Amino acid sequence: MNQTIVISAISIRMAGMLSILVDCLKELESPKYSGFKIYAIVKDRSLVEHVNPAVTYIQIDGTRSYVHRLYYEYFYFRKLSKQLKPFLWLSLHDVTPRVKADRRAVYCHNPAPFYKVSWREFLIEPKFALFNLVYLIFYRINIKRNKYTIVQQDWLRDEFAAIFGLRKEDIIVARPEGVSQSEVSRPKVDGVKRFIFPALPRVWKNFEVIGEAVTILNARGITNFEVMWTLSGDENKYASWLKQQYADVHGIHFLGGLKRSRLFEVYGEVDCLIFPSKLESWGLPISEFKNFNKAILLADLPYAHETMGNYDKVSFFSPSSAADLAERMIGIIEGKDDFDGNTLKKIQQPYAKNWDALFTILLAP
Repeated sequence: MNQTIVISAISIRMAGMLSILVDCLKELESPKYSGFKIYAIVKDRSLVEHVNPAVTYIQIDGTRSYVHRLYYEYFYFRKLSKQLKPFLWLSLHDVTPRVKADRRAVYCHNPAPFYKVSWREFLIEPKFALFNLVYLIFYRINIKRNKYTIVQQDWLRDEFAAIFGLRKEDIIVARPEGVSQSEVSRPKVDGVKRFIFPALPRVWKNFEVIGEAVTILNARGITNFEVMWTLSGDENKYASWLKQQYADVHGIHFLGGLKRSRLFEVYGEVDCLIFPSKLESWGLPISEFKNFNKAILLADLPYAHETMGNYDKVSFFSPSSAADLAERMIGIIEGKDDFDGNTLKKIQQPYAKNWDALFTILLAP
């Protein structure tokens, strides 16, 4: 077997996908890969080169513009692949590049093309609807040239099979690595219940259902709570709209973006995670917060049940019903929560529960 692996990730710079890249590089530090020559093509090597010094890092910024991104994916990488001669070329950011390799795979993490944009959302973020259409086209280009397409959840496997005509046996469901948190700080004991929704301001994140639920609680005279949002209100049009609608609503706090270390400190201080997003490829905060063994309120959607796995302290609400969420929040505030609980769904093969299992499939003879 050719002993060269190329990981391409020229547009990964933040949030969940940066965690995916880091976990991927950590796995390749295992002695079992000592015979491989490994290249990682990344936007900013300073973000990841400390993770695995044995990797040869090639820095290319694929975020300057879509024109630059497409040039590298469809033209430059073809030339580079002929030089590196990889057995496996693994693209970690949705697009299947035009490369020459013994085996190709693409990790598809962005579920946005499968989201049906409402007219209200279109008026708030018109670029998002166009982005969805264009991204669906980019997903399609070259996708059948991959040996494997990798998604994070079973419902996405069904979508990719139906829309792109892929065989389900060529689509791997690969769960992100679990988050380990050994030290858990305690919530403040002051009679105030604290909730958090950590997310970037994207229209499908559905912040407004929380805003309307808080409005309902205020109207009923319930004020001994706080809801924290990890946005400033200045990030984009949707964030600006949220700030205009809810900045003066009692109980809602705009924290701005938080570093990962500070976010975990806040996890330790709050009482409950609310996650109302209408669409996710995974929903990393759910996995992160689960390790704190605290209350969680989730949108009653397939991705949320699959990500949650086995957990007792979780309840589900309709993502379109602020009244439903308000009742669930009251249960937490008054200490009368009657949790729904959740059980892990069995995933059919091919399935990888971690990066070790994923590379076992990708590198199999």
